[in-house]
Amino acid sequence: MRETGEYLFTSESVSEGHPDKVADRISDTVLDAFLAVDPYARVACETLVTTNRIILAGETRGPETVTSEYLTHLTRLAVHDIGYDQSGFSWRDAVVCCHLHAQSSDIALGVDAGGNKDEGAGDQGIMFGYACTETEALMPAPIHYAHLILRRISELRRNRDVSVAGLKPDAKSQVTLCYVDGRPVQARSIVVSIQHEPELEQSEIKRMLWPIVESSLPSGWMCSETEFYVNPTGKFVIGGPDGDCGLTGRKIIVDTYGGAAPHGGGAFSGKDPSKVDRSAAYACRYLAKNVVAAGLADRCTLQISYAIGISHPLSIYVDLHGTGRDVDEVRLETVLRDLMDLSPRGIREHLHLNRPIYAPTSAFGHFGREPDEERGLFTWERTDLVPALRAAFER
Repeated sequence: MRETGEYLFTSESVSEGHPDKVADRISDTVLDAFLAVDPYARVACETLVTTNRIILAGETRGPETVTSEYLTHLTRLAVHDIGYDQSGFSWRDAVVCCHLHAQSSDIALGVDAGGNKDEGAGDQGIMFGYACTETEALMPAPIHYAHLILRRISELRRNRDVSVAGLKPDAKSQVTLCYVDGRPVQARSIVVSIQHEPELEQSEIKRMLWPIVESSLPSGWMCSETEFYVNPTGKFVIGGPDGDCGLTGRKIIVDTYGGAAPHGGGAFSGKDPSKVDRSAAYACRYLAKNVVAAGLADRCTLQISYAIGISHPLSIYVDLHGTGRDVDEVRLETVLRDLMDLSPRGIREHLHLNRPIYAPTSAFGHFGREPDEERGLFTWERTDLVPALRAAFER
């Protein structure tokens, strides 16, 4: 983003009931089922959801006790938890087809440890991490508030709060913020589209959502009423997978930084931590967040690259966007390598990733969340490297 002048920047989010997020939730539920029995199971699960049909496909290597029947049961529970029991998509009677099969032996050969060989990366690729001082979560403000709006609506809906009576699980938000000299100062426009019961009118839904959206933003940031768009087509009754097909991994920008930072292209959900698309992206966020939390810079972008079957990263790159405080970026790259083993094994051990912790990541973004030490969730959001980073650059 530009550091001078005035400009607008927009990010979007989608709710847990959006078709693509339903697919992500199911894929991560399958992953958690395997990891709960075998922490070193290998899973790459893709899900397709459409009108009363759910299809699971992909590769696994894990305990035989995780059967197709069990995964079908867990899939229905996930759909029930999201809130779908409508004629075109119901947890009760949607057809669930499971086409998971054994992992390729060629991939296993490159990834598995053996002899003097450490675990290799599950694929080639580039992963990015980002952090900035725009919010307390050290996330870009547009995506942070886009997530927060939908998360608060979801919490009210799940608690059956009368203030959102008649609203359904499928929803999208879009937040456009005005920036002045690189800092967000106000919302210029906000869009919320949300599935609803047929008897609710557009104007009524707008009145319901205004206080939720306004309270989700900093004081004085709410846009004008004319720039607050709710269900712009007029109605949104047919929603979820009945209204649109959903696929795992189609919301990679929603899952990360809302377009405010680069993206390597790999999706997260349904992939075990041997897949660096996921684990290394978590590591990149962890390192970038700690750099900013340590006060070394106001913005940090970090890139790591891997080759399939190779344990060590091929490269690490840090860009502080001119905001570093007497920090040499080349030296910082070396310091970060010293502070964290960036091999697939090193990442999963450092961040404790071989646990059934992934279903909660499938909606409202993988980054900017509060780490939950008791349940081991969002460990990549910890800032425990701050003391070591500050010590490394003490003058």
